[in-house]
Amino acid sequence: MMGITQASVSHYGTSVPGKAYSALQRFSLSRADADRYAALLGEDLRRDPSRAVGTLMTIWTGVLGRGAACSAHREEYPSLAGCEVCLKVFGETGPRTEAIARVAEAVRLLESSPAFVRVMPEVSVNLACLAGESDAPEDVVAIPGRIVRVKDSARATEPPTFGSSKHLAGVLLLVRHRRPDFRAVINIRYDQAVASVVKRLGLVVLEIGKYSRAGGGDSTLSALREKLRTVRSEFDAVADLGAEGIEPSLYLFARDATGVAELAVRVAAAYSAG
Repeated sequence: MMGITQASVSHYGTSVPGKAYSALQRFSLSRADADRYAALLGEDLRRDPSRAVGTLMTIWTGVLGRGAACSAHREEYPSLAGCEVCLKVFGETGPRTEAIARVAEAVRLLESSPAFVRVMPEVSVNLACLAGESDAPEDVVAIPGRIVRVKDSARATEPPTFGSSKHLAGVLLLVRHRRPDFRAVINIRYDQAVASVVKRLGLVVLEIGKYSRAGGGDSTLSALREKLRTVRSEFDAVADLGAEGIEPSLYLFARDATGVAELAVRVAAAYSAG
């Protein structure tokens, strides 16, 4: 039915499955995804080979349309760093697709900034953005595995996806109760030099004081929730002063993903200039 030789059948039958799973993981396909798609293709192939071709086309264009192949493609061809062809041609139109595209664009801004690594915290960076008018945690897109330092530049470990950062999603959704115009957030390091920079830039910072990690859960979110109950003044950023085992961080906000990336780059440039 597949039109391959018996030798190929034997080869696939005796191959180590991990190699195939590993190859598909480059396109952000988990083992569960791979097994599900293989089952769909196998069933359709038994029913009608033409139907199987349609199924394969749907699977592959879905992978391309959500940008899951972009990271692997750019790794092979660095000159395609700014390419968004698959997102535009195969991607679904709508706020979720737009959010993924904008976060991908924001990441490229951070990666192209020589100064941004100077304000990256030890816990690395993430950037989160809401899709459309939603306020649901599952509609927040971020970077799985975060944005990390690679030598002297920032690099995203994977393409943006939904549900990739519960912590940043929580911070953003809490702050939106006070600032509904904010739809994107990024975390950077926080020290006296960064504090001086944001003050010079005219940003009003809401500080979360020292707190205890006792009781479990996300202590930063708990502290922010309590702070928002008592503070009524406007603010542009949130400074987490940290606690035992928690690194101080500054959360910057903006109306969209590219806006918050541009703000982070401005802070980094001023920080580097001294």
